[in-house]
Amino acid sequence: MKPEERIIVALDVPDEQSAIALVDQLPQVGFWKVGLELFTSTGPRILELLKSRNKRIFLDLKFDDIPNTVAGACRSAARYGVDLLTIHTTCGRDALKAATEAAQSGAAQVGLKPPKLIAITLLTSISARQLAFDLKIPLELPEYILEMALLAKETGVDGAVCSPQEVAQLRDTCGNDFLLVCPGVRPIWADMGDQKRSLTPAQAMQAGADYLVIGRPITAASDPGLAWQSISEELTAIA
Repeated sequence: MKPEERIIVALDVPDEQSAIALVDQLPQVGFWKVGLELFTSTGPRILELLKSRNKRIFLDLKFDDIPNTVAGACRSAARYGVDLLTIHTTCGRDALKAATEAAQSGAAQVGLKPPKLIAITLLTSISARQLAFDLKIPLELPEYILEMALLAKETGVDGAVCSPQEVAQLRDTCGNDFLLVCPGVRPIWADMGDQKRSLTPAQAMQAGADYLVIGRPITAASDPGLAWQSISEELTAIA
């Protein structure tokens, strides 16, 4: 892939009108993330609109429920023809296995390629202190994330979402066939926002990330097209 094809731009807007305006403003972007806010507002219509423009889709709904429920959700989502789909590793081994099988069967029912199922290891807004004191997890943060990624790999999940700071360790342990998707990426000129474990786009890619999910540094910029170009050039320089 070309470096710019590894950037997934987060379509974190509240409604269809805002989403389409942003997509039209950035025609050079080929891969968009649709999250909870937008999907709850528009339903699958936003996916249909993106597909009609030949865009790739990262459907980031972070399913987390009992095995039967997440299987049903993944089966339905796979019928939309999305490229990436997220599920929390905390739903457990049985649910992860069920989700993987359901995504494949759902896509097969409508003659589509199944989405890559991507496991959430730990939200990038959570710090090591919060993991220990708020969530009461006794493991160190890197160890916890590694255990979650290994669980995902063992159950047939295609990859994991992790912060850029964990990419190198997961790449070394999980291998080159395990997709690593990194949100929380921030160019050196961008505000950190609510991200606690961030790196620059170039640093994340050099560490072994397959895809970078970037939202506000592009979408909230005074000139989104210029911000996109700047990040693309940063990645091209290290390719």
